[in-house]
Amino acid sequence: MAETHVATAVDPDTGRMTHRQIMLILSGLLLGMFLAALDQTIVSAAMRTIADKLNGQTNQAWATTAYLVTSTVSTPLYGKLSDMYGRKKFYLFAISIFLVGSALSGMSTSMVELAVFRAIQGLGAGGLMALAFAIIADVVSPRERAKYQGYFMAVFGLSSVAGPVVGGLLAGQDRLLGFDGWRWVFYVNLPIGIVALAVVSRFLNIPHVRKNHKVDYLGAALLVLGVTSLLLVAEQGRAWGWGSPKSLTSYVVGVALLVAFVFVERRVGDEAILPLKMFNSPVFSVASLLNFIIGMGMFGGIICLPLYMQIVKGYSPTKSGLSLLPLMLGLILVAMASGIATSKTGRYKVFPIVGSGLLIIALFGLSRISYTTSYTHLAPLMFLVGAGLGCCMQTLILATQNSVPATQMGVATASATFFRSMGGTFGTAVFLTIFFSGATTKVGANLQAASQSPDFQSALRDPANRVIAQAVQALGTGSSSQLNDTSFLQHGASVLREPFLAGFAGAMDRVFLIAAVVVLPAFVLSFFLKEVKLRMESGLQAQAAERAAAERAAAERAGGGERAGGADSTNQDKIVHQGR
Repeated sequence: MAETHVATAVDPDTGRMTHRQIMLILSGLLLGMFLAALDQTIVSAAMRTIADKLNGQTNQAWATTAYLVTSTVSTPLYGKLSDMYGRKKFYLFAISIFLVGSALSGMSTSMVELAVFRAIQGLGAGGLMALAFAIIADVVSPRERAKYQGYFMAVFGLSSVAGPVVGGLLAGQDRLLGFDGWRWVFYVNLPIGIVALAVVSRFLNIPHVRKNHKVDYLGAALLVLGVTSLLLVAEQGRAWGWGSPKSLTSYVVGVALLVAFVFVERRVGDEAILPLKMFNSPVFSVASLLNFIIGMGMFGGIICLPLYMQIVKGYSPTKSGLSLLPLMLGLILVAMASGIATSKTGRYKVFPIVGSGLLIIALFGLSRISYTTSYTHLAPLMFLVGAGLGCCMQTLILATQNSVPATQMGVATASATFFRSMGGTFGTAVFLTIFFSGATTKVGANLQAASQSPDFQSALRDPANRVIAQAVQALGTGSSSQLNDTSFLQHGASVLREPFLAGFAGAMDRVFLIAAVVVLPAFVLSFFLKEVKLRMESGLQAQAAERAAAERAAAERAGGGERAGGADSTNQDKIVHQGR
């Protein structure tokens, strides 16, 4: 029994924890974060197969959009509520609702059902990411935290490679243990989540002093609805048309609701779901903007790497995932190294500068690739992308956490995750639009030039090239619908395929170049990130110290009042104390 107490108990007076206690808690957090990170990549790799099985290719985007919207908008709510009522119950709730959504998604019979169940999954995922970083901030000091956060970056990198591999393998199975193979894309979450629930429930026993707060329901509703409107147009704008009535309505409604949100948050002050006074901190403001920009460059730019591998190189989703190993290694190794360096020196400003610089160099390098570029040329560039992200991601979260009081750790951490997710969403939407519009134009131009060749015309008439010939003819009539399914590029004569491959590669070059330009302001802005000395105490220790200081101050005031009461009447002394 003594061993159990050592493993789980935290001294409420000092907030100190042993390394063993921290590692036990960390194991549960890593499992929870692995669930959320893996799900994003494993589902994307299998989505085309899932849509085929559920006869819903035209609705497959909603399954992704629903998850993204609910996971993003719920993040600030988890942060604020966990500050008010404690982390453990909300982290357990996040895992539980994620597992419920996973089980339901695996039982879907239509794409509409899948979209609804993915939205439930997203409600859980919003808490898994943000609360994991907030909890580690509670138990580890900022000086040591960078070292532990390297584990989170390792999980993030591992999931980016393992997801496509596992998703491709599972989706490729007709039946597995009595169920359709694609359903295991969701069912695989269940055993991992159950273990995470058990570990977190057993070992995440950290003290929380509940304080009386009012829940900012109006602010939460305005934030959720406003962000949802903008995320919807970001995800669906390409299908709707960026200037269509649906898109314009979403713009207006989203901006109007967010303006109302700012007024409400200013009025409620400290009770706000996202306290505006945090933006008075230059560190918080700069780090939030950096998170948004890096999110755009990271998700927007990287989205084209697996597309390049699958469309241009002809890789399967599984092989495409494995091809991203250099990126994962760069992310993990540099995140670990920067965390150790920060822990030893207490300095962190240099890492966003170096990281954004590496990201710009890598993206500029990727903007020079062609459809004939070898993998040995791509691998170092992918490693640099991972290294740049490894320098930036955990450091910006650390700077954000270090800039706010311990009592606002949850909302600050959730804000960092929220801004990065928002940047990633808008970056992905913008860059995919640029990619597909550019691909249509470039492929069309390439086909027009190639059509003058006798070899091209001869191959076009060959019955063996019938499928790709249909795509050529469709594009010749001005239709770009053939580019929605690029499987025809795996067959046919090379003279017919080359205009497509060169067009897709050229469109990707443009995306990488624009992504590099987008990240350029982050490089400049990172020089203005003020380096505040990292605290040597964890969030729990800081809160314990704040409580002790408040109790001492109250005792001193009470003592002063009693001494003053010697000269006054007893009734007057009671009135003074009641007033306090």
